Amino acid sequence: MTNWFTVEKIDDQTFAISEYKHWEETHCYLLCGEERALLIDTGLGVSNIKKIVDSLTKLPVMVAATHIHWDHIGGHQYFNNIAVHEQEAEWLSGKFPIPLQIVKNNLTKYPCDFPPEFDIDSYRIYQGMPQKIFNDGEVFDLGDRKIQVIHTPGHSPGHCCFYEPERNYLFSGDLIYKGCLYAFYPTTDPLLFYGSIKRVQKYKIAKILPGHYQLSIPVSIIDEIEAGFAQIERLGKLKQGSGSFNFNNFQIHI
Repeated sequence: MTNWFTVEKIDDQTFAISEYKHWEETHCYLLCGEERALLIDTGLGVSNIKKIVDSLTKLPVMVAATHIHWDHIGGHQYFNNIAVHEQEAEWLSGKFPIPLQIVKNNLTKYPCDFPPEFDIDSYRIYQGMPQKIFNDGEVFDLGDRKIQVIHTPGHSPGHCCFYEPERNYLFSGDLIYKGCLYAFYPTTDPLLFYGSIKRVQKYKIAKILPGHYQLSIPVSIIDEIEAGFAQIERLGKLKQGSGSFNFNNFQIHI
């Protein structure tokens, strides 16, 4: 089995599947219930994540993306039960907003020991028809385990976090992590991003499971990020083209 992925056990029913060898250090999450499993994001697509998933569970798996960016849907090609937020269904099925060459440039931006099966020339952005469209507030019932959709636009129009009330887990995608938070692309919106941060502040959260970089981050970073956006807003610079702003545990690029 490929050693491209690192598997870390969050609890008996929750696993982080990470790509630490790549500069983006993407995290995908496998959530197992009594009847079915949910895979949040599928990473870069340079190695077969389904082999890892199959080694962890025999349950039927649905894939749900935090958002339809190339580094979160790369492994969708290995699954046949895919769910997406309604605002990005077209991105998945034929109107991906980023050109293939830009994606390839990002993928190979820094030296990387890619797995032997990876071929940059044949790399393609996943495109396909989703089997399920979801919306804000929808609940995935895995059998004695429920996961709630929180629509958190800003980084992308259909970006979502996934919240588990029983464990107070927040799977935060690209909304919250230690690193540079991006809201400068044409399809991003810094005002919506700020609003989404304020929205998740209202939830009782015991653990954040981010989409990139350091896996273990303090819940207090949510308030730090909110304060960062508030500071930028007070400066009158909460608009695209204002540049990068550095804070203790993160940056905001708008």
